[in-house]
Amino acid sequence: MTPRPDDPPEQAGDLDWSQWRRPRPDRARLRHDWWLALGVAAGSVVMTALVTSMGAQPGGTGPSLAEQCAWGVAVSAPLALRRRYPLVVPVVVGAVFIAGQARLVADNLVPSIALFIALYSTGAWAPDRVWARRVRLGVIVAMFAWLGWAMVRFTIEPAPPFEHAAGPLDPVLASVLYGIVFNLMFFVSAYFFGGMAWLSARRRAELAHWGEQLRRSQEQNTRGAIVAERIRIARDLHDVVAHHVSVMGVQAGAARRVLDRDPELARSALHTVEETARTAIGELRGLLGVLRAEPDEEPDQGGETSSPGLEQLPELAAMARSTGLDVDHGVFGEPRPVPEGVALSAYRIVQESLTNVVKHAGARRADVRVRFLETQLEVEVADDGHGRSSVPERGGFGLVGMRERVAVHGGRLEAGPRRGGGYRVRAWFPA
Repeated sequence: MTPRPDDPPEQAGDLDWSQWRRPRPDRARLRHDWWLALGVAAGSVVMTALVTSMGAQPGGTGPSLAEQCAWGVAVSAPLALRRRYPLVVPVVVGAVFIAGQARLVADNLVPSIALFIALYSTGAWAPDRVWARRVRLGVIVAMFAWLGWAMVRFTIEPAPPFEHAAGPLDPVLASVLYGIVFNLMFFVSAYFFGGMAWLSARRRAELAHWGEQLRRSQEQNTRGAIVAERIRIARDLHDVVAHHVSVMGVQAGAARRVLDRDPELARSALHTVEETARTAIGELRGLLGVLRAEPDEEPDQGGETSSPGLEQLPELAAMARSTGLDVDHGVFGEPRPVPEGVALSAYRIVQESLTNVVKHAGARRADVRVRFLETQLEVEVADDGHGRSSVPERGGFGLVGMRERVAVHGGRLEAGPRRGGGYRVRAWFPA
């Protein structure tokens, strides 16, 4: 694909920058070209007046001053279109340059400047690089052919006396070599700097293109990070709120049912509701402290403990027992420290699993097992209920949240009905 200035950055992989084409000049640049042509034409008129006033007319005689000024304007005028028609202008300027010299125009400096600008503009602005090279080489060859013809005529005609010649070379040979070297440097410079201007414009376009690519990539990364952070916040809120609200709902229902016949049991259930609410508020405060903290600040826990981990699993089991569920918590293997993120994820998985047991399983018993394996940490929650569907909850939490937590640490999750009845959730984290 050939890149254009308005190509969308999404197509960066398809761009072939070797085929890049410079965009057409804007109106401001086109106006500058008209001012440039006007300035060169005025300079040509001034130089013609000076040269003729000095009597430095080649061949002794030449056209009238008005005609010579007209030749100067004619060789300068095409520069007004140098960026609009970069392949035509050097041909026209070169032809007028040769015709003017054939007419023995006195000034040779400003026409040479006009020719240099025309060749430079072709190299810098021609959209077709093949024709840009052909036109420049064609004009240069034509100019050297004209130079050769002038040198041949110079050698055939009687040579000037060279009265003050004192160098080691023959004066005629020195004049020929000087003309060749000077013109060679002149045309090579026009060719080289024109090509460099075009290459510089292409590199600026590349930088702008990849800069836009980088900007859009950063925007996408930012949007992705925001979405991921929203998912994390939603997952944490779900884990914190769902479990405690489920326990509170069960206890409140129990208190309502036994309020009249067993006030003491109802009071105990309401006390559990109160404690559960306080625990939920404490965890929410801790979560909000993490969200409000600056990247280089410690989260404000508001007097509460840090993020829950494996040490808080017995409390979690006790809270589940308060709903009437028989929960057995066991730790197997040699306990060892685990990363805080892994411990929090393990805690949340157990919390979510027990919440689902209380809400959906209709179970009487649940087992919470923590196993410190050689290279892994395993947590398991199994119940003897009627089993639950492994389809993720509609809201995007539940089992989906568990899998996301495990995936963050490169772990593995299994969830499904047990063969003998009930349901099991088992997660492995790299230790």
